[in-house]
Amino acid sequence: MNRLTQKMSGLQLNFSPLTEPLGFIKVLEWFFSIFSFATCGGYSGKTSINVSCANKTENKTIEASFMYPFRLNNVIFQGISSPYCGETWKEWHLTGDYSSPAQFYVTIAVFAFLYCIGALVVYLGFRHLYQGSPKLPLIDFIFTLIFAFMWLVSSSAWAKGLTDIKYVTSPANIVTNYCKTPYSCTPGSESRMGSLNISVAFGFLNLILWAGNAWFVYKETNLHAPPQPPPNPEQGPPPSSM
Repeated sequence: MNRLTQKMSGLQLNFSPLTEPLGFIKVLEWFFSIFSFATCGGYSGKTSINVSCANKTENKTIEASFMYPFRLNNVIFQGISSPYCGETWKEWHLTGDYSSPAQFYVTIAVFAFLYCIGALVVYLGFRHLYQGSPKLPLIDFIFTLIFAFMWLVSSSAWAKGLTDIKYVTSPANIVTNYCKTPYSCTPGSESRMGSLNISVAFGFLNLILWAGNAWFVYKETNLHAPPQPPPNPEQGPPPSSM
């Protein structure tokens, strides 16, 4: 009996769930979660401005390099040493700490990635246990709803944070906010943020995937069980056994 129980509860590899929406969408969620944390967590860029003295005798370019997790208030412009333009050069730095929305977004992406791996292991290797247990589909459904909500929150927060990062690192805005007499400044170059824009797009795409997948997970639960037909009043009570 124990051998039979172990055989029933053991690994039974079956790739057929990948052809069903439940497994196929989970693969997409796993794939897009990788792109989400890779495009955000792997970013590095820089911004620069050209600084010259009022008499135009000196002209230098200063640069500020920044990267994930975007603690911009710790980023200092490099390229000028004191004195400059006959005065003591005071270090310029970027403003704002945007690590909270960036790290929150990446954390959700990493946890979603790990959950997808665990779910796919259950779908492909323990499908018989998943379908035979009323608890596993319900737990899967609850976690799917949680991740859908967290993708909404984290993607919205990261989209707002990215908007602020673009403003703070814009050379034109830096010139307007920092450059004062005796300096004369012009905007320099700045790194493109296409990968960060893509990370936001992947965040909302994950929201759609997880919200849509909730329906297919819901169908696996007892909550989706068809209602029992009402008793037929014309049918008499079942015969009693003597």
